[in-house]
Amino acid sequence: MKPARNALISVTDKTGIVDFAAALVEQNIRIFSTGGTAKTLLGAGLPVTNIADLTEFPEIMDGRVKTLHPKVFGGILARREKDEHLREVESHEIPLFDFVIINLYRFAETVGEAGVSRAKALENIDIGGVTLIRAAAKNHKDVAIITVPDQYEHVLAELKNNAFELTATTKEKLAVAAFATSANYDAQIYKYLSETLNGTQDFAELYLQPYKKKDVLRYGENPHQKAAVYENTGGCFGGVLRARQLQGKALSYNNYMDGDAAWLIVRSFEKPAAAIIKHANPCGVATAASPAAAYRRALATDSISAFGGIVSLNRDVDAVTAVEISKIFTEVVIAPGFSQEARNILAGRKNLRLLELHDFYHLHEKDVEMRCITGGILIQDKDLPADETAGFEVVTKRQPDEKEWANLLFGWKIVRWVKSNAVIYVKDEQTFGIGAGQMSRVDSSRLAVEKAKIAGLALTGSTVASDAFFPFADGVEAAAKAGATAVIQPGGSIRDAEVIAAADQFEMTMVFTKKRHFRH
Repeated sequence: MKPARNALISVTDKTGIVDFAAALVEQNIRIFSTGGTAKTLLGAGLPVTNIADLTEFPEIMDGRVKTLHPKVFGGILARREKDEHLREVESHEIPLFDFVIINLYRFAETVGEAGVSRAKALENIDIGGVTLIRAAAKNHKDVAIITVPDQYEHVLAELKNNAFELTATTKEKLAVAAFATSANYDAQIYKYLSETLNGTQDFAELYLQPYKKKDVLRYGENPHQKAAVYENTGGCFGGVLRARQLQGKALSYNNYMDGDAAWLIVRSFEKPAAAIIKHANPCGVATAASPAAAYRRALATDSISAFGGIVSLNRDVDAVTAVEISKIFTEVVIAPGFSQEARNILAGRKNLRLLELHDFYHLHEKDVEMRCITGGILIQDKDLPADETAGFEVVTKRQPDEKEWANLLFGWKIVRWVKSNAVIYVKDEQTFGIGAGQMSRVDSSRLAVEKAKIAGLALTGSTVASDAFFPFADGVEAAAKAGATAVIQPGGSIRDAEVIAAADQFEMTMVFTKKRHFRH
């Protein structure tokens, strides 16, 4: 194989490019470059040939057109094994490019800016760069295409250990990565334009949302299932993917699922709050004056199920809280921060993962939820916005008192994160009983009551939250017999009148939210 002789470099991200180009120059590889990249390399004292000198045509239209020329693409696409191609190269004095180092205009970052204009967004759509990438990747047998600074170190290491040649395998891998870069870039543009130009259309005809692999997991929900975690390339929208892991082994598939559920619950509270999650359902949730007290109260709901659970708190974990958490086996703790004393205490639990999430409340307003079904996916808006309490209606004769209102609103914040059918009992802003995932709402209510009994928690004076309407009066009757005095539910059943009458019969107060929160 002939030694590499020419390289084309045109990069937006200049990280590491001077050192990489210098290594090429040391091997007598001629550098061709454009605009800002050429200035950077020349400023570092490196010999550079401007593309305009090759094409004998200047950059025009504010740099929109500079590399789109046969003398550039002929040198990339020429097949070295074809004599006809080589004769044409020689005839037209076209240099053969062995390296193409390209990265693109920062489109995603640009459209992520607050108030960015459409004109600015469109101007940051790279044309020549994407075309160069695709051409070099197509002809990867002869051309090494390098698209991100992270590749420089590996490429240089192989070149130096292999007579300054790259293996066919490496070139193939670089080509695959290049096409991924191109696909990702086009998907970002499509997503932006479909959302801005088709503003009246809720969902685009073609759903494209690229994700980048963050990690390969040991296994999925079960050991026989392979799994990986991917991050939205448009910028992670918030949650555990943004967290910094302070200790413990790698997160599992189930850790990610449960961690997301735990974080979503506690981020909805302003007071110090704690949630303990198992299998995406809360074992217990509570607020209190301190994170330690909130954790103790959440644990009291179901300390048996909490074993091996995921804990999330919306306040920094201090030493007192750390001591409480360390008393039982816990898989993961998610919090905005951990004091050094807390970290020292929890360090003794070597398998415990600590996730520090500084931007605890950040979540993209346009976040969607996807569910896989055989042959496709379901997409919906994520059920995130807080309900406007101004639209709530008290439908019974008795109005809730101040304490009941506090508990009703507390329960309503939680019930949307419990698997349907969901019924939860609340007292003093602490879950006392949680019934989740039952086929019958009355069964969920019975399960919640049974959970409270097992935990030794009296339901006298409690309130009940239901994620959907009570279809029959029996659910309200069961709640009243358990000791509840107030109910919050969406309403909307054809038997609402019977349900309200049952509440009045037991002198309960009932609030209709007029909004359902199923969670499958």
